[in-house]
Amino acid sequence: MCGIVGYCGPRRAVPILIEGLARLEYRGYDSAGIAVLENGALVVRKKAGKLAGLASELNGYNGEARVGIGHTRWATHGCPTDANAHPHTDCRGQFAVVHNGIIENYLELREWLGSKGHRFSSETDTEVLVHLLEHFYRGDLLAAMYRTVECLRGSYAVAAISLLEPGKIVAVRQDSPLVVGLGKGENFLASDIPALLPHTRDTYILADGEVALLTPHEVKVFNRRGEEVRKPLYRVDWDAAQAEKNGFPHFMLKEIHEQPRALRNTLHGYLAKDGARGVLKGVPLEESWLREIDKIFITACGTAYHAGIVGKYVIERLARIPVEADIASEFRYRQPLIDRRSLVVVISQSGETADTLAALREAKRLGAPVLAVTNVRGSSIAREADFVLLTMAGPEIAVASTKAYTTQLLAMYLLALHLAALRETMSPEEVGRLVRELEGLDGRAEAVLQNGHLVEKLARDYCAASSIFFIGRGLDYAVALEGSLKLKEISYIHAEAYAAGELKHGTLALIEKGVPVVALATQKSLFEKTLSNIKEVKAREATVIALTMEGQRELEKVADHVIYIPEVDPLVAPVLAVIPLQLLAYQMAVARGCDVDQPRNLAKSVTVE
Repeated sequence: MCGIVGYCGPRRAVPILIEGLARLEYRGYDSAGIAVLENGALVVRKKAGKLAGLASELNGYNGEARVGIGHTRWATHGCPTDANAHPHTDCRGQFAVVHNGIIENYLELREWLGSKGHRFSSETDTEVLVHLLEHFYRGDLLAAMYRTVECLRGSYAVAAISLLEPGKIVAVRQDSPLVVGLGKGENFLASDIPALLPHTRDTYILADGEVALLTPHEVKVFNRRGEEVRKPLYRVDWDAAQAEKNGFPHFMLKEIHEQPRALRNTLHGYLAKDGARGVLKGVPLEESWLREIDKIFITACGTAYHAGIVGKYVIERLARIPVEADIASEFRYRQPLIDRRSLVVVISQSGETADTLAALREAKRLGAPVLAVTNVRGSSIAREADFVLLTMAGPEIAVASTKAYTTQLLAMYLLALHLAALRETMSPEEVGRLVRELEGLDGRAEAVLQNGHLVEKLARDYCAASSIFFIGRGLDYAVALEGSLKLKEISYIHAEAYAAGELKHGTLALIEKGVPVVALATQKSLFEKTLSNIKEVKAREATVIALTMEGQRELEKVADHVIYIPEVDPLVAPVLAVIPLQLLAYQMAVARGCDVDQPRNLAKSVTVE
């Protein structure tokens, strides 16, 4: 969840660290800090609150340091205070450490270190790391890091510097991401690629258990046994401009508007139009084996889980294979009945989501092949899965996911059509017709975005609501779940999504005069039933905002407001239907004065359980 940066080279370290932290602030913004080696001293500056607080504390200080580490925090152990902010230092002020993850046995280690005379100044689990380094140091920072890691249980990405070896950064990862950036006469470290883009596109992506030693002139990577390993070079092909706002007031709005391009890029990256042999090119799914699988499990968290629910609907409908959609944080605890005749699909924008990664590992332990749908090449999930379907959304900076979600939906459609073609549950003509529907989604998404003025007015009119409910049936219910999540996570309005058919089973009790209800009605086969549900909430004097396809004018007679999306095959309507809900959440958050890109208590990548 937290963001780590590091620099060693000929340039002043402080501005580079602050710039890197700004690019990683979506990973956590409870506090921020830096530690640099300057004139024989270890200089630490840290401050609770967002990065602007640290910048104010520095007051223009750039210093002369050429080596340093920085951190932006999402609090787990200990409140967001100056004392709990990273970096943490040892008793003598000779070592500094930053950490992303959770040290599960930190209380045991803290008690043991306390018995050895170490003094603690924070409530964090991280502080045990720096005292372990101090305890084990015998003239070699790399060796001390290995001794430290031997004591740990949990997840971690750690970077450390020391006055005793001033030209070095030592870093290690286990279940938390860490990327080394390779420069000329300088080297970099970061939790995520966007922090490196202004300086280099050549990277090493560290694997679990690997330790990196950075100096200005070289990077060495070692495995768990201390043996040096040759890392493959990963050259980042992202457009650096995608990690900038480019005139938009927020990353979220920019990323909402990038969805047509993201859909185009993802579709064209994989679409093979020979319906008889499937539609996925470049993903080496074995045809004979795919014809024999008898069940599919889709597992993910948050927004990605909602994409998985849509995936369940479309795969079952098109390929006629039973599908279960599971929340990844629960998946492995229910002892799922999977084997080699099952396909497990894991979905994660970052490819580092801790619970999803754990579900992947459990699936592989049980012998099931795993397909990863992720936006980050070289991520842990991409590396460990048997097959990878990369979404081509580009870097997503806003905490609330938008373009990653719609490209994940597209991945689900491509997988469903591929399976249907191979298993001959659809004719080539039927596959071709749905492929053409997918090909037209980018243009229709543009049309939805161009008609966002009604949504902006609705947001202003209803932003003071204390609760908003979303209802829908079938695929509309899956989209309602995502619309509800978007609204609550950035506007802080209490929002819930219900299957419209469940209203009479208890939830109708929550409907009272003036309560806004967003009713989705894009599924033609369920339209009349949804219309009846809308009349039910109107009878309780709710205010209804309906979302449907062009041509469905009946809703204007019963709903207070109607949002239209272009007519499309109902099966792929979720890709278009979610866009007005994203805009509604965004505009409501803006109207309420919320920090859209950095909602309270949240971070972009959930890399701890």
